[in-house]
Amino acid sequence: MSTEPRLRPLAEVCTALRARHRVLISSHARPDGDSIGSQLALAFALRSLGKDVRVVNRDPAPAPFLVFPGVGDIEIAERATGEFDAAVVLECSDLSRTGLAGLERYFIVNVDHHPGNAMYGAVNWFDGSVSACGEMVFDIVEGLGAPLSEAVATHLYVAILTDTGSFHFSGMTGRTFEICRRAVEAGARPADIARAVYDNNSLGRIKLLGSLLNALELEGGGRLAVLYLDESIVTAAGATPDDTDGIINVPLTVGHIDGVAFFRQIDAASYRVSLRSKGDVDVGGVAALFGGGGHKNAAGCTVPGSYSEVRPLVVERVIAAMDRAGRPSPESRVPNPESRVPNPE
Repeated sequence: MSTEPRLRPLAEVCTALRARHRVLISSHARPDGDSIGSQLALAFALRSLGKDVRVVNRDPAPAPFLVFPGVGDIEIAERATGEFDAAVVLECSDLSRTGLAGLERYFIVNVDHHPGNAMYGAVNWFDGSVSACGEMVFDIVEGLGAPLSEAVATHLYVAILTDTGSFHFSGMTGRTFEICRRAVEAGARPADIARAVYDNNSLGRIKLLGSLLNALELEGGGRLAVLYLDESIVTAAGATPDDTDGIINVPLTVGHIDGVAFFRQIDAASYRVSLRSKGDVDVGGVAALFGGGGHKNAAGCTVPGSYSEVRPLVVERVIAAMDRAGRPSPESRVPNPESRVPNPE
């Protein structure tokens, strides 16, 4: 892709933000590391330019992120109130994903990297080629001429670290690591950030992980792991809904598992389904079939019905995606000598 189509909307975003003083920043409900990191990196950058900035979300940040600068100052609300010259919405394919009412009355700047973006803003920048929204925010920070302070750098690193699955997912490029290099040079501390995000578990989370993995089921000849969660399982583990974050990635560490479907009960008549995959297995396309979305290797959707109805519908389509990607069952796989890491000796 040439740089010109990418630079044009970036320039429009920067022009809009330069011209506006009071800015609201928001992102999707149940925020993750990319949404939190991207919002606060942009907030710190805009404040350094003298802007009046508020960050408002529908839901609180997960507990591990509270150690990072500014996270405790994020406002939690059901409705956006106050007078703003612009509302920057990050990581949302449509405005409803924020869960925040009242945003539609503002001048919307829409910045997103999820396929299927509805282009709902007065200014829209969609770039599906980046690994994280944090990469786009880095460009905005540079485009505005804002300093890459330690706080900005820390949040950019948090955004990229988490949305790449700690550098596991596809979509990363040399530019991804160049931004991380710049962030580290500006003061981001990778080891401290990784420990805060990944080594700060509650006992309830560990018990919940044990319960879910103990009940894990395999489909598609062992290629697909299926996890199920309802409120009773969370309560029995002494956990909270936030303690489920990242658990879906654990089964992918098994060599022969190419995908995970995680079914979380919303109520008796619907389930939130999170999907993860390896390589060319496109679970984003599966989620889209059910009105959801996301990326090729990480996506989600909400599906109406009972578990006995929802589970086979989703499982069948994920297995079909594996078949299309040419992922054979474990017993038929032959190790590829060329894929092994070479012995330096």
